[in-house]
Amino acid sequence: MVDGATRSVWLHRLLFVGLALFLLFARLLPLGSEAGDLPGPDLLLCLIFAWTMRRPDYLPALLIAAVVLLEDMILLRPPGLWTALVVVASEFIRGRVALTRELSFGVEWLLVAGLMVGLLLAYRMVFMLVLLPQPNFGFALVQVIWSVLCYPLVVLLSRYVLDLHKPAMGEIDAYGRRM
Repeated sequence: MVDGATRSVWLHRLLFVGLALFLLFARLLPLGSEAGDLPGPDLLLCLIFAWTMRRPDYLPALLIAAVVLLEDMILLRPPGLWTALVVVASEFIRGRVALTRELSFGVEWLLVAGLMVGLLLAYRMVFMLVLLPQPNFGFALVQVIWSVLCYPLVVLLSRYVLDLHKPAMGEIDAYGRRM
């Protein structure tokens, strides 16, 4: 038999994959996509950061890598570059969960905003180093700003709809380890 804690972890992992596939499908729909439109937020990145900040045991690095690599392939981005950057950023958050547990939401939001801007700059730097064409910097910056502004909404929905909360002091995971 599977205990409740292990079942919860696997259900949340399946829920994450389902949400990621839904967001990817929604991104592929040709809704309001005219030349010159403003880009929308990267909700998958917001979801990854929000879930990693709250329950790092729900999103292992391989799951994040698989989902983002699938997104890279379907959106015809250079495969693996954005995946590697997102995995590094999520592991940066995962390594600081104990430190960020007691931070206010404002500080968490600033941390995530800094990571998103850092990801944008690193992504564009690699593109620049290998001389690949890239979209206008303002266009990419607008997407990051939208993502930063949508992060509180993703956190709110994750917290109150999906009941993802930061682990409390002394809380243990499904394997009896302190979180």
